[in-house]
Amino acid sequence: QLQSKILILTICAAGIGGTFQYGYNISIINAPTSYIQTFMNETWLERTGIPLESNVILLLWSFTVSAYPLGGLTGAVVAGPMAIMLGRKMSLLLNNVFVIIAAALSGFSRMAKSFEMIMLSRFFTGVNAGVSMNVQPMYLAESAPKKLRGAVALTSASFTALGLVLGQVVGLRELLGGEESWPFLLASNVVPAVIQLTALPWLPESPRYLLIDRGDKESCISALQKLRGSSDLGAELEEMLAEQAALKGQRAKNPWELFQNPALRWQLMSIVVLSSAMQLCGNDSMYFYAAYVFQEAGIPQDKIPYVVIGTGSCELITSVTCNMIIDYAGRRPLLLGGYIFMAGWAIVFMVALSQQTQISWMPYLSMACIFAYILSFGIGPAGVTGVLPTEVFDQMSRPAAYMICGSLLWFNLFLVGTAFPFIVKSLAHFCYVPFLVVCICTALYVGFFLPETKGKSFLEISEEFKKRNFKAQTHAVFYKGPEEIKSTML
Repeated sequence: QLQSKILILTICAAGIGGTFQYGYNISIINAPTSYIQTFMNETWLERTGIPLESNVILLLWSFTVSAYPLGGLTGAVVAGPMAIMLGRKMSLLLNNVFVIIAAALSGFSRMAKSFEMIMLSRFFTGVNAGVSMNVQPMYLAESAPKKLRGAVALTSASFTALGLVLGQVVGLRELLGGEESWPFLLASNVVPAVIQLTALPWLPESPRYLLIDRGDKESCISALQKLRGSSDLGAELEEMLAEQAALKGQRAKNPWELFQNPALRWQLMSIVVLSSAMQLCGNDSMYFYAAYVFQEAGIPQDKIPYVVIGTGSCELITSVTCNMIIDYAGRRPLLLGGYIFMAGWAIVFMVALSQQTQISWMPYLSMACIFAYILSFGIGPAGVTGVLPTEVFDQMSRPAAYMICGSLLWFNLFLVGTAFPFIVKSLAHFCYVPFLVVCICTALYVGFFLPETKGKSFLEISEEFKKRNFKAQTHAVFYKGPEEIKSTML
């Protein structure tokens, strides 16, 4: 069973320096918030002799926090060209340079007495996360056998959740969350990078990339043998060669070319709707609320960080569960169920928040809602969304599709992060109405328009979308001859 070991090692090596970093870096910044704000104030006082006003500190802090999604957006945009030119594996390896720069900046920021270094370091950390969020699912889904494709690509979500939880744990006061040790906390993201740099070089590149993008059949076969062992590779190789033949003479597409191509209309609609919904469904805002709700429920202030770890663990448990069932249950039921349940919990949560002061047991209900909401998100939307672009686009469109997907994801993260405090101010208890609308609309879209992709080859999925894209216009003016049709084939 050596080959399954190699596949598992590939998943772990890609994950630990990949989406793990995304989750980890989102959560380590929460613990030292007050210390870093104090540091900003003291540094400014030393430089100018005038202390900063509290609203200026807040503004500087929000710059620091939003540097992360801005870096992520940059990373998502460079990820496409990187994956095409350098290959999937090489992109993941080079991506660690950004984290090492970031760790050096934040680790020495206190010695250098410069809070600008922290902002810069958050930007570079974002770039790293942006690249890995795009390249890792692509690398893993292309390396996995068809019947395990969903589960393998989904490990990206499990690593994100693992990063979240570990970041919360490392950020505890007893470990690195104390006043003295925050530079080390921010620089601790160099450890996963080192692990990836030592492990990943020994593992194979994506066989699909080697054959279809590089046209290197020997390397492709040797990579497949490493990943699959001695089992019969004939059928899988045949399928890849068919895809290679269908894409002959084409080059990798740019994101704007996807929008112009009528043969990709439904695929694009689906990933745009789903990757926007993933951030706009309010899951990340639940973490924002967690501390407040736990406080209302009467949990002592110094115990709250430990309960928050519970919320992170919730997402971890569900994404691992989702891993096990995705290739049995299929993609659609998980997405549909996830969004329907989230809509339900959002309603209960708003009722609970509005009755928080009147009824004594309401805080416990809203606490249960937080856990239930995060569980519903983890079981479907969290993981399945990242798998879809790999499945519904062909080899030439895939990097561009991930660029669109990633850019939306980071832009919406930035949007929600900036807008949510204002939404809370203006809507108070009903701050979840916008998220509720998003969940309902997404559930409707999935129910009516998204085909199931479980257990199908890339070619079959493409055929299914072709029927949809050309349903109305089979005999219409849009028929541009065989070449137009050929480009939709996978």
